This record gives sequence, structure tokens and C-alpha cells, in this order.
Amino acid sequence: MIGDWPLLQVLRDAYAGFAWPWMWLAFPLPWLMRWLLPPVRSTSAALRVPYGGNLQAIAATHGFLGKRRVAALAWLTWFLLCAAAARPQTFGEAVTPPQSGRDLMLAVDLSGSMSEADMELGGSVVDRLTAAKAVLADFLDRRAGDRVGLLVFGQRAYALTPLTMDRQSVREQLRDSVVGLAGRETAVGDAIGLAVKRLAAQEKGQRVLILLTDGVNTAGMLEPLKAAELAAQARVRVHTIAFGGSGMTSFFGMAVPLPGAGGEEIDEDTLRRIAKQTGGRFFRARDIEQLASIYAELDRLEPVELPGEQVRPRVERYPLPLAAALCVGLLAFALPRRHA
Repeated sequence: MIGDWPLLQVLRDAYAGFAWPWMWLAFPLPWLMRWLLPPVRSTSAALRVPYGGNLQAIAATHGFLGKRRVAALAWLTWFLLCAAAARPQTFGEAVTPPQSGRDLMLAVDLSGSMSEADMELGGSVVDRLTAAKAVLADFLDRRAGDRVGLLVFGQRAYALTPLTMDRQSVREQLRDSVVGLAGRETAVGDAIGLAVKRLAAQEKGQRVLILLTDGVNTAGMLEPLKAAELAAQARVRVHTIAFGGSGMTSFFGMAVPLPGAGGEEIDEDTLRRIAKQTGGRFFRARDIEQLASIYAELDRLEPVELPGEQVRPRVERYPLPLAAALCVGLLAFALPRRHA
């Protein structure tokens, strides 16, 4: 590179300045102390020798020049020490850090049917929402690098968290969600419409909605298929999960069959059409193991590669002036012995 550019240009491009430039304020301190503090006067009698004239002649011819050299080297040493304290830095080679991730919006059904206890978790029978929370918490743990948003829906749809890198906030909002928080009915269309609105400002190819429900659209202003049409126009890919309907319920802490409790209550056909229309996938989960495998499959979706900004790391160069100060200081210490 030096052959292509002038040396001065190369040095200017590599120079990154001082990390602590204020340390240069210490440079005039020795001169200020010498100017402000009076010299120490000796009150003892001077030593007189018969050959004092010869000593004065030697000092005049050699001592003055030696003292000037020592003083110059001392100031040069102090200058280099100040330079080292100011931490000079240069730019390293430009690097482009890898950066990848997606913008995911999670939509969770909080309608009344999510309170049905037909799921088994850790040997205990739990309701559908508790099972979904456990799986989603594990899913969020694997979303490092992604921006995740959370919305819940029942009779209406509400956004609890915007798209954020703070997955802990999303996890806390999910943990505090309860059945019936957004109403007892199910507004699938409104949930999709709200997600489309939230994702509309994102880059194309990064708009993903994962919708989990266990029922049929029974509320809301927007029909699910109409909402899917809007999502397709906005390039929002919707993955739908039909959850529940194992036909079991809780009886004294044990899972037992319950007539009438089944997956037939879920509008699988509409959820399948929503996913197909938006380029997503439809999944059916009848227990927590199937739900966990579905989110594991969603976790393997190809992330959108984002070009990272080029950065030039700063390299510390203070060892160079520090080593130079040591060498000059040793030279200044040796000079008086040579001229003695």
C-alpha cells in the first residue's frame, strides 16, 4: 500500500489519535515546578582547593556541554513518557463483523379455551397456555441476534412488546400473560392485521409472524383470510400453529379422556390457507412434545443475512514511546559518568 500512496498519506490514514489526550497537560509540569519553586541555597562553607582554577576550566570546557545534553535527553524522556501516558493508537485492518438475524412477531392466543387443562408438562397436567409459555420461553432462549415482538389476542389483539433485542422483556411479558387478558373470544384476523402493521416498517424478507391458536375466529373486525391477503401484500410470512385438542383433561391431577374435547374445534383449514397464502407453514400440535418440535423446526428457518458495517479496530501503541523513554533515560543517566 505504501507503493500506491505517499508515506504521509499512509501514516495519516493509520493514525487514530490519542485515547487520553489530556495527559499532555502534564508535559510543562517540570518547567512550572522549576519556575515556581525557589532553588535550595546551601549555607555550608564552600570547599576551597589549591587547584580550583583547573576544575573551573574543565567544567567550562566539558561540564556545560554535558549538562546541556543531559537536560535535553531528560526533556526528551519526559516527552516520551507523556506520549505513552496519552495512549497513542493506530487503526488496524478494516473488518466486517458477521451479522445475521430476523424480525419475529409472536402472536399468542389468550382466549378462554387456552385454559383447558389437557397438556402434560413435567409429569403434571397443565393448561394449554402454561404449556405454550414453557415452549416459547425455550424458543426465545435460542433467538440470540433476532429482534422479537410479542402480541396477544382474544376478543381483541394487543401488542405487548415492540420488536426488540431485549428477549428478557419479551419473556417477562409472556410470563405475566393470563387467559382472558384480551377477552374470552378469538380474533385471529385482528391479530394478523396488527402484526402486519407492526412489521410494515421492516425490510423485505425479514417480516415473519408465528401465530399460535387453539380455536376458531369468533371475534374481531377483520376476517382471517382477508388479513392473510394483507399480509401477503406486505410480504409478511405467517406460520400458523394449531395447538391443543388432545381429548384429555385434568382429574385429580391425572390426564383422563374427556368426550367433546378435541381438535375438531380448531379451524385447521383456515390456518392452513393463511400459511399457504403468505408463504409460511402450517403446523398441528396435540401435545407439548409436538409443540416443542414445531418451534425447533421454526428455529431452523434460514436467517436473513444483514451486511455489517466495516469497522477498523484501534491498536494500542503506547509500548513504543514507553520503550523509547526507557532507552533515552538510560542514555541520559550514563552521559555524566562518561564526562566525569
